[in-house]
Amino acid sequence: MLASASRVARALALAFALSTFLAPAAGVLAAQTPPVPKKPAAKPAAAAPAHAAPAHAAGAGTSAKAASVPSSTSSESALDAIAAMVNDEPVLASDVEEQLFLFLQRTQAHPDSAQVDTLRRQVLDQLIDDKLVLEEAKRQNVVVPPADVAKQVENAVNEAKERYGGEQGFRDQLVRENITEARLRERFKSDVERQLLGERLVRKLFPKKTVTPAEAEAWFKTHRDKFPKVPAQLHLQVIQITPSPDSAALAAGKAKIEGLRKRILAGEKFAKIAAEGSDDPGTAKSGGDLGFFRRGQMEPAIEEVAFALPIGKLSSPLKTPYGWHLLEAMERDTVRGPNGADSLGADGKPIEEVHARHILVKVTPDDNDVDRASDLAGKVRAQAAKGGDFAALAKRYSSYRGPASPDGDVGFLSVGQLQPNIRAGLEGLKPGDVSEVLPNPQGFNIFKLLERKPEREYEIGEIKDELPDAVADAQFREKYDAWLKTLRSKAQIEYRDL
Repeated sequence: MLASASRVARALALAFALSTFLAPAAGVLAAQTPPVPKKPAAKPAAAAPAHAAPAHAAGAGTSAKAASVPSSTSSESALDAIAAMVNDEPVLASDVEEQLFLFLQRTQAHPDSAQVDTLRRQVLDQLIDDKLVLEEAKRQNVVVPPADVAKQVENAVNEAKERYGGEQGFRDQLVRENITEARLRERFKSDVERQLLGERLVRKLFPKKTVTPAEAEAWFKTHRDKFPKVPAQLHLQVIQITPSPDSAALAAGKAKIEGLRKRILAGEKFAKIAAEGSDDPGTAKSGGDLGFFRRGQMEPAIEEVAFALPIGKLSSPLKTPYGWHLLEAMERDTVRGPNGADSLGADGKPIEEVHARHILVKVTPDDNDVDRASDLAGKVRAQAAKGGDFAALAKRYSSYRGPASPDGDVGFLSVGQLQPNIRAGLEGLKPGDVSEVLPNPQGFNIFKLLERKPEREYEIGEIKDELPDAVADAQFREKYDAWLKTLRSKAQIEYRDL
């Protein structure tokens, strides 16, 4: 779908604004961010195909059935529904659902139904705030230079073309959506103008303030409640038993993917082959586009190849638990925060992300394969529960593909990052206990709990370097939220049932 420029950007803003709801922040900065990004559609929202579960399959995958979240297409009645009225201006339910959809794609989060309901209300509130900010920008006669709008529109169109594999893929998508490029540009122009107006107003009212380290430390000590805490963590070992198709099915799948690869090498467009031959419904229509992703967000085998491939080069057939893939790395970048600066990892280096596309030939285990894996998992769990050597069992049986030592040690994982059924299955365990068999899409998991760390406040030494920016952002958020509260108090807002 040719999402509008600011809709994708707003999804990224929502990802920042809502990130602490689903996954507690790893650092202070993650919890305090401005309400609008620096530019519209900085990067396309990553599609989330069924195979692209987070790398911590045992810790952050999706074992419980995901809560029902609508895709980008809804029924006609849903499209016409009004979620709220803001000074006689409607907020459409379809816009709420689209932003929720894009947010979940970008974050690859898998909330339960209660979390989805909470997120939906938060998205609605964000869209209401957007309208109030836009109205205030117009009231204060804030203007945006046409050249700035034109530049952003051109960037958005070029990104759309790249996302669909070039000019022809872009044209094909326009036909599928029954829209002209001129109409698309008009849509982009309207969205970009609205977003830039909001950005300019916020910068005008709340200019960036520099906070010294001493000021930051003093403010942090007296406002600890405004910062996230270090979440509770579990130190785990895991054994993952993955259902595997038989050799004949794997051979047939490999033959098919090799045939598709030959067609691409002979000159056919990757996007065309993906649309025709990929078994990934989440990306096939967009030319196989996986969007941008960083390490730890995709199947590890996909990440390993995507980050190593030269830009524009086609991979050899790659096997994952979901079948056979072809990959092409389209571009690489570093993850940037709302202030435009590189986000740094635990090693102090910029976090890299890659924009890639793929073709999947699915080779799915049948019921017999799943039953065999389930039976084996039950037997392995019984051995571990009776005092068997968990490390030895992991080395012998586990097919876990996330970061782990040979004995299945995945280190400390945040409780908030665990999927609901995994979290529930580990809740009553004491150090040394072995869990029941806990399923997820990658297979059947058996955990051994080694240690628990309770939730705690950050020590200043842990966040010293990022604290000045974090405090500046927190102070900005305090002022911004108070300003929004004033705008809301003067507005007529009517919520409708979602």
